[in-house]
Amino acid sequence: MLPFALLYWVITTLRNLMFDLHIQPSADYKTPLIVVGNLSVGGTGKTPHIEYLIRLLQPKFSVATLSRGYGRLTKGYRLAGDNDGTAEIGDEPMQYFRKFRDIKVAVDESRRNGIDQLLKLQPTPNVILLDDAFQHRWVKPGYSLLLTDYQQLYSDDYLLPAGRLREPRRGARRADTIIVTKTPRMLSPFVRRDILARIKPRAHQQVLFSYIRYGEWVYFGRGDCQSPSRRRVNTILLVTGIADPSPLEEYLRQTCEELVAMSFPDHHRYNEKDMENVSNAFKNIISRNKLIITTEKDAMRLLNPLYEAWINTMPWYYIPMDIEFHGADKELFTNNILTYVTENSGNSSLHQSKN
Repeated sequence: MLPFALLYWVITTLRNLMFDLHIQPSADYKTPLIVVGNLSVGGTGKTPHIEYLIRLLQPKFSVATLSRGYGRLTKGYRLAGDNDGTAEIGDEPMQYFRKFRDIKVAVDESRRNGIDQLLKLQPTPNVILLDDAFQHRWVKPGYSLLLTDYQQLYSDDYLLPAGRLREPRRGARRADTIIVTKTPRMLSPFVRRDILARIKPRAHQQVLFSYIRYGEWVYFGRGDCQSPSRRRVNTILLVTGIADPSPLEEYLRQTCEELVAMSFPDHHRYNEKDMENVSNAFKNIISRNKLIITTEKDAMRLLNPLYEAWINTMPWYYIPMDIEFHGADKELFTNNILTYVTENSGNSSLHQSKN
């Protein structure tokens, strides 16, 4: 695949060069824009980091999120409303909308148009969080967060299709902060130094380290199910449609005697055949104390009237997850974000330039 990766390198390098030389215009906004993205395909933990930013900013600022709305059946700009589901806005925006009712959640394939529409709202958002927009260079972000998986650092990876990178590693230079995600809860200084040596951040960049925290299991059916925290669970059937379920699998193996995993592609749109397969797999598990667990993102797609019969007759739970930073990294991150937004949120007007 390396010859094809070389061709991909030429294409992506020329594209980035067009923006770097101002041949292709970028929209420059005075309203604070925080981009959360990565260089690689697959999951690096963007959703919990967006939620972390929402919790950090929401007490002081009017917050909006803008996503592409991957997997939705609609097109163009759409502001999330009470009658919307994942078919209208996608699973991740639906998760933001259900959890944070005081923010604006929007989707648009064109981030520039999406921002323009959000800035027409009254009151105007003080800050807009751009989900998975690191490669969307038609917009110039005010602050860029680049995420990279602890187990799959972008510095050790290759371009598609030989590896998992969407653009060359040098694209990381555009980031203000690099966050190494999904690290162990105990992270030694030696490991940190090793990762810093492999990433080789530039002088203006900070490298921070975060890890996953799983919350209490949440039952999302309508039946009468006993809380799993009150009993010993023998077997868990794990149903996921995410890029990398391995961290969740590793965590759940510590909570049960047997874990049975059913994995679907990332952002998988479940159908009746899938639900029948899950139901049969659950029935074939020979255990009295058994249940089904999925991710919160998957639960957004499963909350569909078509699947109520399956959801309500089996013990379906989702497991929330958030992130935390190691040691002093939390204070550094908080200060960086709050300082940037505070210093730039006074004027929400827009101007266009070729920056």
